[in-house]
Amino acid sequence: MKKDVVIIGAGPAGIFTALEMIKKGSKKSILIVEKGQPVEKRHCPKDKTKQCVNCKPYCHITTGFSGAGAFSDGKLSLCYEVGGDLPTLIGEDLAQETIDYTDGIYLEFGADTHIEGISNSQEVKEIRMRAIQAGLKLVDCPIRHMGTEKAQSIYYAIEQYLLNNGVDIIFGYECHDIILEDGTCKGVHLKNSKGDTMTIEADSTVIATGRRGAEWLEKICAEYDIAHQPGTVDIGVRVEVRNEIIEKVNEVLYESKLIGYPGPFKNKVRTFCQNPGGFVSQENYDNDLAVVNGHSYKDLKSNNTNLAILVSHNFSYPFNQPIEYARKVGELTNMLGAGHIMVQHFGDILDGKRTWEKELSQSNVKPTLPDAVAGDITAAMPYRAMMNIINFIKAMDHVVPGFASTETLLYSPELKFYSNRVKMDKDFNTNVKGLHCLGDSSGWTRGLMMASVMGVLMGRKLV
Repeated sequence: MKKDVVIIGAGPAGIFTALEMIKKGSKKSILIVEKGQPVEKRHCPKDKTKQCVNCKPYCHITTGFSGAGAFSDGKLSLCYEVGGDLPTLIGEDLAQETIDYTDGIYLEFGADTHIEGISNSQEVKEIRMRAIQAGLKLVDCPIRHMGTEKAQSIYYAIEQYLLNNGVDIIFGYECHDIILEDGTCKGVHLKNSKGDTMTIEADSTVIATGRRGAEWLEKICAEYDIAHQPGTVDIGVRVEVRNEIIEKVNEVLYESKLIGYPGPFKNKVRTFCQNPGGFVSQENYDNDLAVVNGHSYKDLKSNNTNLAILVSHNFSYPFNQPIEYARKVGELTNMLGAGHIMVQHFGDILDGKRTWEKELSQSNVKPTLPDAVAGDITAAMPYRAMMNIINFIKAMDHVVPGFASTETLLYSPELKFYSNRVKMDKDFNTNVKGLHCLGDSSGWTRGLMMASVMGVLMGRKLV
């Protein structure tokens, strides 16, 4: 098959590349390849089974049209300071301008017009003051919350728009290799779970495989000398508290984006993906690695709020495989939890003891992940990361009194695999002619909006 443009991955970066090309009137032939299913066929059976059944060949939460982020919480960060390092590549002004443009597209396809976190009230000033006193930085960022269920309908509308405007989409196939001739990418080799293969020739190849495809892309870069460098990997936990504890922050900010460098190690630690009234969830990767995440619905609400606390790790010499390092941490945690997500009371961590199921049942904070296994996450979490998390939670307690309660729940492992940083110019050209890398797998973005922005800008280049 011959196409002008082939896009590997139907997450936000890949979707918005094709969408912007169509909106700009491109007549080029476009093919999107996605190893998962169309958005309307993505469904997690856990709704009925109440526990993860480890779907094969791919987890429906992490794979399929619209990618993993849309099925977690569906939040769009509307500030260039949030979402990765893309502004350092393209400039802050262009990043913010494209965020505003891309936000308009989401509105066009049905996103809620309401924006969270835009108040500059006395309450926000008080939260910022307490953050400063605790040695933390509060990042102002307006949030457009689509909601997990609403995001699905928005991306379904985008999916149908692409199909109705001549974009071809192949589901159930993944890219297992690129075609490289004389320093130029000529296309890709595909295969499905049954072993069937397909070759796509293309003038332009866009790899946008998301966090899930970061490790694969790293191997491709190493094999074909695509310029790249080890980046950052995030290792952490998902924290869950009662809504009453964090009610004021939820009301005035919706999402508290806090950054700190707690002692004694001074690593960067940040909050991520806060879900008021949300639910803790499980995601499974292809090698059966179970990781924790969180999401929130527009209508269905729980009594709890969950958010991630992530510790950034950088490796260079002699070890330069941060993704593999994070994976080993996750595998060890899964082993201790018999293949399940582990959960522990913060007070038990401080007391040096494991948490038992009976103690969870007696707690004010009832876990929203019903099949999480009570245990001792400190037996698997590296000391450096654990100390950073503990000291960050204690600092958070000054901003949100009660956050460091003995009953606060910590789930593990929460891992973000976007460590490989592909070297590109501001037009997203790699050192291999005809090859471009976008989104979280490229190492330049984190999250729905900034990945979408990267797709918009790529689409404009390919028109």
